[in-house]
Amino acid sequence: MPTQTGPTGVGPTLIGSVQRAMRLLEAAASHEGGAPAKQLARESGLALPTAYHLLRTLTHEGYLRRENGVFVLGEAAERLGASAAQQKRRSMVDDVLAHWRDAIGAPVYFALYRDGEIEVVSIADTPGTPAVEEWADFRETGHAHAIGQCLLAQLDDEARREHLDRYPVRSLTPNTVRDEQALLRRLDGLSRMTPVVEHQEYVLGTVCAAIPITVGTTAATLAISVPSAQAERLLPAARALQEDLGRLLRTLAFSISI
Repeated sequence: MPTQTGPTGVGPTLIGSVQRAMRLLEAAASHEGGAPAKQLARESGLALPTAYHLLRTLTHEGYLRRENGVFVLGEAAERLGASAAQQKRRSMVDDVLAHWRDAIGAPVYFALYRDGEIEVVSIADTPGTPAVEEWADFRETGHAHAIGQCLLAQLDDEARREHLDRYPVRSLTPNTVRDEQALLRRLDGLSRMTPVVEHQEYVLGTVCAAIPITVGTTAATLAISVPSAQAERLLPAARALQEDLGRLLRTLAFSISI
């Protein structure tokens, strides 16, 4: 039955059966090797018949499973735990990017090359310092922006050419690299220690810099963008970010599983 909270009956409507089921889940989660129904009922403060009914329901829905007479967390509960851990990792990355966004006064991007695709994991910007508008799909235009160029430069020749076979070089602005051979020469000339800089190749009016990162075997990058009228800010800001990379790397590594 629904119950009301608050002395005057004003407050959120709480579903008692849901509350009791959650207490049972919490009790089961506290026992790594599982626990029998009687113990879970006692720890949850529930009558045994009520506990049996809820345990059957939770088992049917996959939140618990019964093994050798004890109840342990099921796949559905494990998925919830994995989602919570993923959200925590995402929050950690977002906090790192927000710190540098505020310190630099420019949008900060974190991106990976994963499963053959350029993937922008997180962006930190503000209304006053907005991120670049994705007017052409970032995944398909890696040749034209600093994020993509930085990631492609970290791939081996086979992976790089496979990517360009799927997403051929094409002009987005008058400054975009003109053909695949020119792009490959540029990528081959990039240094692992130097930010990749792109001047209005993806969109007019914006310049970008990307810092190469290798997290395990995954190519990754941190990048920033500024209006082209403020281009003199780009490299100093990118180098300041690069100097702090050692401290950031552990946090960014968590995002690989996001």
